[in-house]
Amino acid sequence: MPLNDNTLAALAHLDRSPPVLVTGATGYVAGQLIRRLLQEGLTVHAAVRDPGNTERLAALKALEDSMSGKLRVFASDLLEQGSYAEAMAGCRVVFHTASPFVVSVEDPERDLVRPAVEGTRNVLQEANRQSSVERVVLTSSCAAIYSDNADALDTPRGCFDESVWNTTASLTHQAYSHSKTLAEQAAWKIAEQQSRWRLVVINPSLVLGPAISDDTHGESFSLMTQLCDGTLRIGAPDYGMGVVDVRDVAEAHLAAGFLPTATGRHLVAGHSSSFIALGRLLSHHAGPQYAIPTRQLPRWLVWLAGPLANRAVTRKVVSRNVGHAFVFDNTRSRERLGLVYRPLETTLHDMFDQLEASGRLS
Repeated sequence: MPLNDNTLAALAHLDRSPPVLVTGATGYVAGQLIRRLLQEGLTVHAAVRDPGNTERLAALKALEDSMSGKLRVFASDLLEQGSYAEAMAGCRVVFHTASPFVVSVEDPERDLVRPAVEGTRNVLQEANRQSSVERVVLTSSCAAIYSDNADALDTPRGCFDESVWNTTASLTHQAYSHSKTLAEQAAWKIAEQQSRWRLVVINPSLVLGPAISDDTHGESFSLMTQLCDGTLRIGAPDYGMGVVDVRDVAEAHLAAGFLPTATGRHLVAGHSSSFIALGRLLSHHAGPQYAIPTRQLPRWLVWLAGPLANRAVTRKVVSRNVGHAFVFDNTRSRERLGLVYRPLETTLHDMFDQLEASGRLS
């Protein structure tokens, strides 16, 4: 059960008549969110860069055909001012999920910071112009809370929660975290300068689990593929991370969008895990034909070889994450949004099964 009884009871009375907007509608998280919104009978305005790309929209159209809600597709661009006006017109709730999730880039300012920050400003400034908007739900990230697992040692409670802000990321260290921090800070600044609509923020950890389309790509799918295709057959590091099921993230957005009491930030993470822990869990499910790592690589080897394998994995990143657990408190997401997190095994098995059935692991 993804939401507790109290939240389900509250959502049963939501007003389904006004449309809602989802930006970045062809994205991984957005797909599962739109599935839930259509399931609830809502009209979804899906904002995408190219409405003429029928291949990318096929999975969303298939959802509409099987559910009671309605889907309308609109052209928009994160960096084009005014491009969300038509899509947002008449919407009461705006779900802003569009933002790049890329770890290794050529130009962090151009490829991460600019689209994340300017895109957020663009969407929220449009919300200021649309009198129908009463709430904006921003898909931020745990990356706006911390850069590295070792940062938990410097927090007041010794763990990550909604009171913590990332102060260690930069263009040269954990640039993705830097972009998410700046984007969320920009969102709060805009929200605090007005009083008509409310900002509610979702801060997920690493998102895994099945997508609505077998063709979905991105960092989450790259990680799962690397764990299963033999890339890490010699072993995996004890690199700590938080993990949450993409379907639970969708439920969090639904609650954040429609619960009358929803407000503020919400750390959305179900489990503390690591690369090697994920590999060991997968190995029990996948079978011997897959070279899934079960051997833990020594920290010194990761420190030496990590930067050679991936330029984003610097020695500073290794030293502050390998051997350090992701220590967190998700009380607020459970109590305020009513989330009931899926078991980690369910998330991994469902994602693996989708990849295997679609032939992406062969």
